[in-house]
Amino acid sequence: MILYLSIEEVLRLHFQAIKDFGGSHGVRDEGRLFSIEQASRRIVSGEEQYKTLFEKAAVYMRNIATDHPFVDGNKRTAVTVCGVFLLHNGCRLTAAPKELEDFAVKVATDRLDIPEIAVWLEGHSVVVYEARQKEWHNEGQFAAGYADNATISHRAQ
Repeated sequence: MILYLSIEEVLRLHFQAIKDFGGSHGVRDEGRLFSIEQASRRIVSGEEQYKTLFEKAAVYMRNIATDHPFVDGNKRTAVTVCGVFLLHNGCRLTAAPKELEDFAVKVATDRLDIPEIAVWLEGHSVVVYEARQKEWHNEGQFAAGYADNATISHRAQ
């Protein structure tokens, strides 16, 4: 079962990224922000449009980095949200901070598609044991725990 992030969790992660690395708080486009919650769950003709965990993570990454729902820190938030979503579902990003920063910029500037992003994410992730996923979810601490330990660079805005 895939565990998705709520809008409240996305907003908390954005707030944390801005707090940690600087920038301006605020939502620029509420419609785009609310679409983030449903985009990775989209059903087309009775089937999930994005079937794999990494495709779903790629949707979070692309939509936040390219749609700019926030006033500032969209790429930082995209990396953090993507990483938390993966961790929430039993995977951890392994890319170095500079790699994450460069990839977030590439997603935003080159307008990478979902399959390209998903392949990169899968190649830069490892599976972690399921017990931790359930423990973090049940305690409601997965977002805060990942944000505290996130390996993102302050320049990946």
